[in-house]
Amino acid sequence: MSGLFGLLVLALSCLFGLVGIALLVIWIWMLIDCATNEPPESNEKLLWLLIIIFTGGIGGIIYYFVRRPKRKRLYQR
Repeated sequence: MSGLFGLLVLALSCLFGLVGIALLVIWIWMLIDCATNEPPESNEKLLWLLIIIFTGGIGGIIYYFVRRPKRKRLYQR
């Protein structure tokens, strides 16, 4: 029974590790995207950068689905 439990723990550890790596990649990608493509005229760039920095991967996902499509529609970048 302990062998099966050990295998389950190993599988869950790998799954959580992959999710963590994916969130890190999304976080870095959205941080760079926001820093380079948001127009500097308003405070929205600073606000979104702070949201992404302080909320991590979740903030990157929020930026991707909330702000990025709007920015692409308004500024074509």
